[in-house]
Amino acid sequence: MGSAVIQFEIGGPDDQLLADFYRRLFSWQLRPIPGANYTLIAASGAGVSGGLGRSRTGQPWATFYAEAEDLQAVLDRAAELGGTTVVPVTEIPGKLAYAMVADPDGLLVGVAKRAEASTAESQRPGEAGAPVDWFEVLGRDADATRRFYTALFGWSATETTDGYALVDTGSGHGIRGGLGAAPGAGWATIYASVPDVAEALDRAEELGGSRAHGPVAVNDHLQTGAFRDPAGNVFGVRRAAH
Repeated sequence: MGSAVIQFEIGGPDDQLLADFYRRLFSWQLRPIPGANYTLIAASGAGVSGGLGRSRTGQPWATFYAEAEDLQAVLDRAAELGGTTVVPVTEIPGKLAYAMVADPDGLLVGVAKRAEASTAESQRPGEAGAPVDWFEVLGRDADATRRFYTALFGWSATETTDGYALVDTGSGHGIRGGLGAAPGAGWATIYASVPDVAEALDRAEELGGSRAHGPVAVNDHLQTGAFRDPAGNVFGVRRAAH
């Protein structure tokens, strides 16, 4: 069984600026943690919950966390595969333990293990807001990216005609995603489902973000796009026809 993708995270130098941006863009339910410079984002619909924090280094980030029982074992395996530890195993008593790695392209992803007592609360869906229900990693080389993540997390990946690979985590829960390649720096990020991709990208620009790309019609059933938030993080939006 592979590792489920169970939560997402966004950060930047000014967490309150980002909290206001995403609240207004996606109508997310936000719950600030007093004195922690961190805000919890409730799960919505079929999406996963998340968090929004202040960067200690000044660097922004947007990424996802994969579930693991032995976090140190994942860090060790990442090192064997060419990745590096960015945040060592860190425990928040009664809540979760987490760590972060950079893949061979320098893209940031996390691993986490929730405490049993916090699982029900963290997975409780909100009543409103755009669900975050897709993850994506675009590295410099699609084959190398696919090999790293399938070996690290036990995922299987099925390549499509354009070189993009659809991921089956094999976990039976969490969200789905894809692996591929992109010119330039690429990204490891997440996507929110929205009713109208073009409208969401326009709204992101109105609120102080900038368009990264899109809207793009992937096929007859899927349209995607991406923006950069005020901290510079890439965040995706998608609309899938059902």
